[in-house]
Amino acid sequence: MSRSKKLIALVLSIVMLAGLAAGCGGAKEEAKKQLQLTLYCGLMEDHMVMTVKEFEKDTGIKVSAVRMSSGEILGRLKAEKNSPKASIWWGGPADGFIQAKADGLLDKYVSSNAAMIPAKFKDAEGYWTGIYVGYLGFVSNKKLLDEKKVSLPQSWQDLLKPEFKGQITMANPGSSGTAYTMLATIVQLMGEEKGLAYMKQLDQQIKTYPKSGTAPGRMVGTGEATVGITFLHDGIKYREEGMKDLVLSAPSEGTGYETGAVAMVKGGPDQEAAKKFIDWILTKKGQELGQAAGSYQFLTNPEAAAPKQAAEIKDVKLINYDLSWAGNNRTKLVEKWSQAVKK
Repeated sequence: MSRSKKLIALVLSIVMLAGLAAGCGGAKEEAKKQLQLTLYCGLMEDHMVMTVKEFEKDTGIKVSAVRMSSGEILGRLKAEKNSPKASIWWGGPADGFIQAKADGLLDKYVSSNAAMIPAKFKDAEGYWTGIYVGYLGFVSNKKLLDEKKVSLPQSWQDLLKPEFKGQITMANPGSSGTAYTMLATIVQLMGEEKGLAYMKQLDQQIKTYPKSGTAPGRMVGTGEATVGITFLHDGIKYREEGMKDLVLSAPSEGTGYETGAVAMVKGGPDQEAAKKFIDWILTKKGQELGQAAGSYQFLTNPEAAAPKQAAEIKDVKLINYDLSWAGNNRTKLVEKWSQAVKK
């Protein structure tokens, strides 16, 4: 082989090796970009599983999701404050998110998709964004009401009737965002002194305080209790799933509501993936997905269609629920409730 041919062959070899090296580097870079996300979720488990699966399909981001009640998530974030394990808190009443913000547990993130969410459904500084709204009320077992010859409860005062003694279930406000919404509602309606006195009276009617806010509806549906205090959309879900004895009612004095939210955990390990999740969950698709899993809340994205199943509760009388007050007084109010009922 001539010297010139050897030189050409050498140059070609160098070019090929450079190409291979670049290809390997690109592959390594691609592997490095494979994002993962750990999130804590306060929604129903079937809603969580379906949404995570769809998010993974759309983004390629691998998700590890843990379902807990809001109070449990808040407690977990406090315990992990110096070494966060998750990067997203998704679902559950915003009262808890407000407390988490005050405790320095959340990072600010203003998604471009948050612009279309009305101001009343998001933190003014961008620490959390609302994704749905749920109304608090009563879920009752019609069969048990008929057997006991008791009328469907139509007011907060109805729950204190002697015939309901030991027949009512609500979650513990210390562990459940649903139950805390109820406690904050009563105090906002009646004032702190009268509200806590009411909760003490109601305690005499309570059969059990489960940990999760969704449990009362399920217990009523299976006949373990006559009346449950819970979010009405959960009652609709259980009825759709076959608990045909469930009937819904809402207090005539007015009731509170939750603004379910999503937020980024401060110092979480998956910040890039966390931002992508918030962007995605605020979209029309991200918000509407829950309906297919029986989540019938009203939605905050104006482009998202509310579930038709929620139409029966759209005219429930709501109080002017002070979300900021509820969030900022959460710890104090739960402690006072615990003292009042000795829990």
